[in-house]
Amino acid sequence: MPTIFTKIINREIPADIVYENEKILAFKDINPAAPVHVLIVPKKEIPTVNDIQKEDKELIGEMYLAVGEIAKKLGIAEDGYRVITNCNYNGGQEVFHLHFHLLGGKKLGKLVE
Repeated sequence: MPTIFTKIINREIPADIVYENEKILAFKDINPAAPVHVLIVPKKEIPTVNDIQKEDKELIGEMYLAVGEIAKKLGIAEDGYRVITNCNYNGGQEVFHLHFHLLGGKKLGKLVE
């Protein structure tokens, strides 16, 4: 069964897209945790970090390059930002399609109190 991210990639569900190339799609989170909260998603379905294969290493690198481009485009590169990837239930993953959260636009608090 396709995830909500696959449906967004396939344009079955609308999203506020901020970046796209042939391998990656990035869009604004509908429940933002910061003034800038973008999800960077590979178009290839990879459920979790645990499912990344050797042949995906170039794709993962391209995702990080996209993070930098998006941060510059959205004006948060200089002040700073956070990139988070959750893995599985205890790691806070809600959608089982690998994705990065790009957060910025304000001073971010500690990850763990």
